[in-house]
Amino acid sequence: MVEEEIVLLNADDEAVGTAPKVASHHSETPYHLAFSCYVVDTDGRVLITQRALDKRTFPGVWTGSCCGHPAPGEKLRDAVQRRLRDELGIGSASLTSVLPGFRYRAVAEDGTVEHERCPVVRATVAPGGAVAPNPEEVEAAEWWSWDRCLELTARPESSPWYRLQMAELAPLGAPLDWPDAGAGPLPPAVGW
Repeated sequence: MVEEEIVLLNADDEAVGTAPKVASHHSETPYHLAFSCYVVDTDGRVLITQRALDKRTFPGVWTGSCCGHPAPGEKLRDAVQRRLRDELGIGSASLTSVLPGFRYRAVAEDGTVEHERCPVVRATVAPGGAVAPNPEEVEAAEWWSWDRCLELTARPESSPWYRLQMAELAPLGAPLDWPDAGAGPLPPAVGW
């Protein structure tokens, strides 16, 4: 099995190299490329997930639908579709770039740091679509109302990146109303 690589970034969000994903996440995690995705059905419900309890970083936290790292040379859209399939069993979705400039730094209880340029994408699916969470990645997956999603930000079991993203998403309105921010503001290290 080939070890997953992350794309390392400079301060201008340009790719400056790659590194093994697992070995790179520690107390001095380098700034790198990632993404977050919120799956929204056409009834306006949001798929919220709890990270698997045995995940190395931020185990058991509640967060958006899925997240991941584009592989070197992989377009953001392809990386999101890959993770939706591998993590949640979602075969296809309509993707929209909603927070292309999002970045954050967070420290887990064990001292592990996440330091990412993390564009946020909405994946729109039909209501009642099948979800088959990968137990190595996801402990639980539930369809929530937007109000319940907003309430999660006040709870300590929510991920730090979820709280930061929701602070930017909430002013945009309900998830189906989030405007398409386009590909222009994406980091130079990744195409749409």
